[in-house]
Amino acid sequence: MNQPVPANPFHTAALRLSDAPTVRAEGEGRVHGKVILIGEHAVVYGQPAIALPVNSVEAAVTLRLFDAARIDSDLYVGLSDAAPEEVAPVLAAVDAVTQAAGFEKGQVGVTIRSSVPVGRGLGSSAAVAGAIVDAAASVAGLRWNDDERYELIQASERIAHGTPSGLDARTVISDHPVYFQHGQASRIEVGTPFGFVIADTGRPSFTAQALAGVRVLHELDHDMATAAINRLGELTEASRIALADGDVPTLGTIMTEAHGLLTRIDVSSAELNDLVTAALDAGAIGAKLTGGGLGGCIIALAATPQATDALATALTKAGAADVWTMTLEATR
Repeated sequence: MNQPVPANPFHTAALRLSDAPTVRAEGEGRVHGKVILIGEHAVVYGQPAIALPVNSVEAAVTLRLFDAARIDSDLYVGLSDAAPEEVAPVLAAVDAVTQAAGFEKGQVGVTIRSSVPVGRGLGSSAAVAGAIVDAAASVAGLRWNDDERYELIQASERIAHGTPSGLDARTVISDHPVYFQHGQASRIEVGTPFGFVIADTGRPSFTAQALAGVRVLHELDHDMATAAINRLGELTEASRIALADGDVPTLGTIMTEAHGLLTRIDVSSAELNDLVTAALDAGAIGAKLTGGGLGGCIIALAATPQATDALATALTKAGAADVWTMTLEATR
């Protein structure tokens, strides 16, 4: 049965692209994860950051229109009204698409299957929200542009993270590297394929705690913290050039220096440092923590995309709880 078209900006913009939307009973959405290449923490202080899409992990959502809203996920299975606090970001995403797509409130059910690990800095909440958004568009017969998708994802991210920068929401719906500063995202060109390995310490990252620690350090040792943050900004700019030039050695050197700076501002951990050392010992051109820190993952640059499997094996032997390989393809 066709739903009434509501007067809201998301639906109006989408309707221009799909003149006669037809509501279906079921639709699917799939959105990949993300990893921060460089710029974490510094981005909070106005410096740029670069994030990469990670196609080896993804969130898949099937959205259906029921008589009662429900959730089927690894965290919770049952009616939405009885859902625990842990799935509040999911409920926020469902509420956002319910309004934007013109669904009747309380009739949207979602089945979520995600390989994006939770609490590891790979964009789990943003990917799930993005898949919900795309599944809703499929059901409603609409096409939202990337800005509209971003805004809908951010509705969920605000519940998940309080005041999200928007980097995750931009990157999980991007097929290319994202340069992000002051809330604005732009595309980065890539001159040659780059091979990366992401390795999980097995411990969650503690982003809020790490951010708070950097704030305190910024007050107690302002000059040191400011110098580190500014240098991370310079390294991010240099990384953009290295990616565009296809300069693997320079990017690797930048990544390792960035890890040293992040360690200096106390957001690394023994487990992260051990994996960075293991990656470099195994032939990585560079390696660093990624994301909030104090746990979570590292990202290591392999000598070539073909060398990622051997590097992943070495990191597993060194104690990584999980590993993912990815190739960043050339765009020019």
